Amino acid sequence: MLQIKNRNYIFFNFLLLFSFILPFFPCSKYGFYYRPANIILSKTLQNNNVFLFLPHHCLSASFIVYIMLRLSVIIITFNEEANIARCIASVAAVADEVLVIDSHSTDATAAIATAMGARVVQHPFLGYAKQKNFATTQATYDWILSLDADEELTPALTQSILAVKNSAAHNVYKLPRLTNYCGQWIKHCGWYPDWQTRLYNRTKGEWADRKVHEYWQPHTATDTKGTLTGDLLHYSFSSISSHLQKIERYSELAALAAVENGKSATILKIIFSPFWHFISEYFIKLGFLDGFYGFVICRLSAYSAFIKYTKIRLYSRNK
Repeated sequence: MLQIKNRNYIFFNFLLLFSFILPFFPCSKYGFYYRPANIILSKTLQNNNVFLFLPHHCLSASFIVYIMLRLSVIIITFNEEANIARCIASVAAVADEVLVIDSHSTDATAAIATAMGARVVQHPFLGYAKQKNFATTQATYDWILSLDADEELTPALTQSILAVKNSAAHNVYKLPRLTNYCGQWIKHCGWYPDWQTRLYNRTKGEWADRKVHEYWQPHTATDTKGTLTGDLLHYSFSSISSHLQKIERYSELAALAAVENGKSATILKIIFSPFWHFISEYFIKLGFLDGFYGFVICRLSAYSAFIKYTKIRLYSRNK
């Protein structure tokens, strides 16, 4: 039975034309002979990018025709006019569609994305996992590359993704993320490689619904992850103030999630957890090699642990 993924009519019509022209070529020098007949196309791999091209009249040869899989890039945004253009430009070589799910930004995010050829859908923010699942359902193609607006593909990562588009051996892939902190790339403190699951076949899983630190959950427990090479650049913190703002936002979400799950925090946890975070990240994970900003990151990580567990204790007591 003939199946063409994504209605690839142009390619199909080309094959039909080729089937009529083929009998007139002097192909005996290629080691096969034929007589006029039909062409059979059959899907041979689950990722839908390989077809078997087999003339009935071919006695000793067949051809494999590779069709690169289609990829939708989804980007979740809110007031990202400073970042969105860089993000969209970086995916030009891999994206067959760029879909921006915007939470009614009050700046020029949507206008910039539209001008760069992206499809923009407005949707209220319901949480990171819910937003990503919504974006995944709105995409045109089954294969998804999920990005944040403050991220950018490197050339090496672009080539790695193109290799998957040619032949996908897994249903989901992880990649290393490198974060820029106040203009400096951070390679220690436990921040690198910051492995992220971003490339996946949407029919094989979904984003687990959590308030913070959402993750891709495959439908099959035995489904293994492939690994991409090349860094995903993350322009996360332009200032220490932006880091403090993120700590406040994420500690609030994490505390609420913990209390909903019946957790609390002891005084000892509040006292010793920040101390351990700093020792672990600054000394064991070599944060001191990142210089001044390495110290700042580790110090704020300790503060983040303190404020999160303090909120958990307060919210659980007032529940």
